[in-house]
Amino acid sequence: MSSSTGGSSNSCSQLGPRRRKRPHPHVYSGIDGTFEDKDNDYICPICFDIIDEAYMTPCGHTFCGECIKNCIEQNKKCPRCNFVIENDEQIFPNVMLNELILKYKNRLEEKQLRLQNGSNSTLDFHDILEDNLDLAHVNQFLEILMNKKFQLEADCKRIELYLLKDFLHQVRQKKQELLDQLNKDLKIIDDDGMKVEKALTDIKQQPCYQNSNFDLAIPSTSDSGSQEGFNGSRNIEKHYLQTTMASRRKKVSQHFEDLEQCYFSCRQKESSQDQIENNELEKFMESLSKFTKFTSFRPLATLSYASDIYNGSSIVSSIEFDRDSDYFAIAGVTKKIKVFEYEAVIKDVVDIHYPVHEMVCNSKISCVTWSSYHKSMLASSDYEGTVTLWDAFHGTKTRVFQEHEKRCWSVDFNRMDPKLLASGSDDSKVRLWSVNVDHSTTCLETKANVCCVRFNPGSRFHLAYGSADHCVHYYDLRNTKQALSVFRGHRKAVSYAKFLNPEDLVSASTDSQLKLWNVNKINCLRTFKGHINEKNFVGLATDGDYVACGSENNALYIYYKGLSKQLMTYKFDTVRSVLEKDKKEDDANEFVSAVTWRPGSNVLVAANSQGTIKVLELV
Repeated sequence: MSSSTGGSSNSCSQLGPRRRKRPHPHVYSGIDGTFEDKDNDYICPICFDIIDEAYMTPCGHTFCGECIKNCIEQNKKCPRCNFVIENDEQIFPNVMLNELILKYKNRLEEKQLRLQNGSNSTLDFHDILEDNLDLAHVNQFLEILMNKKFQLEADCKRIELYLLKDFLHQVRQKKQELLDQLNKDLKIIDDDGMKVEKALTDIKQQPCYQNSNFDLAIPSTSDSGSQEGFNGSRNIEKHYLQTTMASRRKKVSQHFEDLEQCYFSCRQKESSQDQIENNELEKFMESLSKFTKFTSFRPLATLSYASDIYNGSSIVSSIEFDRDSDYFAIAGVTKKIKVFEYEAVIKDVVDIHYPVHEMVCNSKISCVTWSSYHKSMLASSDYEGTVTLWDAFHGTKTRVFQEHEKRCWSVDFNRMDPKLLASGSDDSKVRLWSVNVDHSTTCLETKANVCCVRFNPGSRFHLAYGSADHCVHYYDLRNTKQALSVFRGHRKAVSYAKFLNPEDLVSASTDSQLKLWNVNKINCLRTFKGHINEKNFVGLATDGDYVACGSENNALYIYYKGLSKQLMTYKFDTVRSVLEKDKKEDDANEFVSAVTWRPGSNVLVAANSQGTIKVLELV
């Protein structure tokens, strides 16, 4: 509705006395000005107050019921447009506008009541936009908002402080746990130090030691304020002892973190028996001694597997010692098995060594193994899937097994049953053979290519094989329907599996890792890393304590079973054939392809893809 007033409205206001309504506290008086807020929609043009009992004229204008009746009675016209209205029977109530005005008045009264009572409750945002507030109410509203703002800021600050307090509590708890563990470790170290001091005192009191002219003093574990080093130079007169201690200490320093972890893994095992604790300490001392025992390689001899200098490929795939470690056989891609006498090779001062026997196969040879009972019996497997038994000292075949359908990678004699041997092939089968039977006696059907097979050295019935499915499978041959254990952890095919003892075995894979397993446990005991092996068979051997393997950087790696990092490496020289003499060193793609330990000694024999064989002694 329009808020402008006509002349007739002024004349109507002068027609006599009429009821004056009390202005609503939230409505401005329009006498001295115009209404420009939205509340003027509810203003009567006659009394300039909120319409009370709205009535509508025939011309469409709305007024207070009392105001329009008085105006019609006096003037007979509409105050807005001068439309002639004879009597008040021509006007009628505006029901919808009355309902809207009633709701509006109720909202105003509720708001006024809240403000008068000083309520801290927040006004509705739409009330602010739709209603008129005077300056006092605005200030009151701002005060409420400021109080709310301060409260929210205080709550945020409390949250931040509580968060910081919780963080500090967790940090302290973790540090306290670390401190408790350190105190526990220190107690273990102090107790072990006292045991070592007592053992040294007992040795010094022995008559044989009293006549000796050398001694080693070690730092006292009970005196934490003075950490002295070895003081052996005071009484040590033997030069070899000084050099030995220096080299061993250097070895300990280079692998200190691994040794520390090994020590606490042994000593922190819960035990209430001192005897068991002493055994653990002695076990670690033995590991420390074996770990620092060897520091380098000493070459004893060099052989060549190649038939001539023009041979393009002379990779050695397998090297094995016989039952008494008198002879070792070398086989590879030249289709030849060469048998050398160990003592003759070592004592011979010439550079060229000749085998005592040489056997020729029909295909490339992948593996050879000696019988642990018959000294001259040798078995081989080749790329055609053939398993052959040889009389190695006469160079003749004694039996040929040809049931594998694809390349046969591995063959192994059973140590407890001299008649039993096993082979594994790319046809996904492990076959068991008897030296007296023409056909296989048992066949294990697998789901992937079999890359290696090995009998448990302490059992006639247990066998492990590595597969292209990245796993090592361990079987009891008395029940071949299901494996006893499946060792998972490698990311690529398992190329070798060798037993350190009847309970522990180590596996090699083309994921450049060796893994140590216990046949009675499902999880890996240790992972050995350092060498490179991504695509080739690089050889694997163990003497029970140390593990040797080849690498695709033309080097031999030695690991100790108690530590994950390599102890030593031996780099093969790159030797070119006549046809490759102009090739650059960077173009070399040689790798160490086979390795074996000489049982009962610290000697091993290793060969690379060039056909170079090294007899090496650990010193």
